[in-house]
Amino acid sequence: MMMRTTNKSINRREWLRTTALFTGGLTMLPSVLQGAPVEKAASGLPIGAMSTTNNLSASAGLHADAELAARVPGVLKARLFANENPFGPSSLAKKAMIDSMDNGYQYPFMLLKDLEAKICAYEGLDAKMLMTSAGSSPLLLGAAITLLGNGGNIVSADPTYDDLPTRCEKIKATWVKVPLKADYTHDLDAMEKAITPETKLVYICNPNNPTGTIVDVAKLKDFCERVSRKVPVFVDEAYIDYLPDPAATTLIDGVKKGQNIIIARTFSKVYGLAGLRIGYVIAQPAMIDLLGHYSAAGGYALSLPAITAALASYNDKAYIDEVKQKMEASKHFLYETLKSEGYTYIPSHTNFVMFPLKMEGPRFVEEMSKRGVGLRNWKLNNQDWCRISIGRMDEMQAFAAAFKELS
Repeated sequence: MMMRTTNKSINRREWLRTTALFTGGLTMLPSVLQGAPVEKAASGLPIGAMSTTNNLSASAGLHADAELAARVPGVLKARLFANENPFGPSSLAKKAMIDSMDNGYQYPFMLLKDLEAKICAYEGLDAKMLMTSAGSSPLLLGAAITLLGNGGNIVSADPTYDDLPTRCEKIKATWVKVPLKADYTHDLDAMEKAITPETKLVYICNPNNPTGTIVDVAKLKDFCERVSRKVPVFVDEAYIDYLPDPAATTLIDGVKKGQNIIIARTFSKVYGLAGLRIGYVIAQPAMIDLLGHYSAAGGYALSLPAITAALASYNDKAYIDEVKQKMEASKHFLYETLKSEGYTYIPSHTNFVMFPLKMEGPRFVEEMSKRGVGLRNWKLNNQDWCRISIGRMDEMQAFAAAFKELS
């Protein structure tokens, strides 16, 4: 019965989202806002293994995680399919949430202002350059409606996180997919060449999901400075906190310089607050104003516990460092497990890893699920792959035990 209720909830949300797309009264927007031999990586994976045309299977769809969760056993030894942080929330966030319960009857307007002020102070932003919401999904939806509600196309790498491009397709826009380079990174030159007068948005997920690769910082900054003069560039930095020096990689400085860039951040990853739903975007004030027309944002969109937890844990360096250390230990264990069984992988800068399989993806996921391990499978160029989220060490050990039975 509970499974049936969950599916109904998902369908209702989809219905609401679809309805919103066509009842929002879309308007025309100002034009200023539209606009070799095979080598081997250190891991042993052939760099040329992924050809220049990347085809994603249906399992990479927008709600694949939710659909997968509905099929896996109720109790898992290892939940490794949703890129969650299994070490969070922090102790400070937990205490803050508990302490906030007495004020649960209040709308959290004032507390949200405190969180936004804290983010703006740290990043050196004007308050009008920031918008918060219940995770990044409502903000991605707002961007799709705002910038592509009247048609056009969105340019992105392929494969990449498909939430925003898929939403654009649902409102009859076109998704222009630019294959990743042989080293699994964004081909910025090809993406720039793919831009036409019909392009209304360029999307870059950095670090990229599902490959876990990053874009050269200097090249990305040059790309965004140049391209954003013609068309808005959306840079999704959901996983940036896992990098050794996020401040050196972020494109926030470009926004502060006046570039037409939209930066997405979330508390769902390194902060361990995925279940509480809180995220934000940073952009030019005029863009924030436009996105606000079609995004569920502000005090009515966010819960008091979510804001309280985010406020308590934002920039908690000691906790973030602890999470990263534990994740790196688990990732190293995974790498060694894969290599010991004769498997390769794409070296990752995130809390997930992609590796090619030696059996059909759906069958691999099913067999691992029977052994209490939840995973995601992908299809790239007729090759079956697995994307595995990095879990606690006990979860990685459970994966290793089950994996060795199948490998």
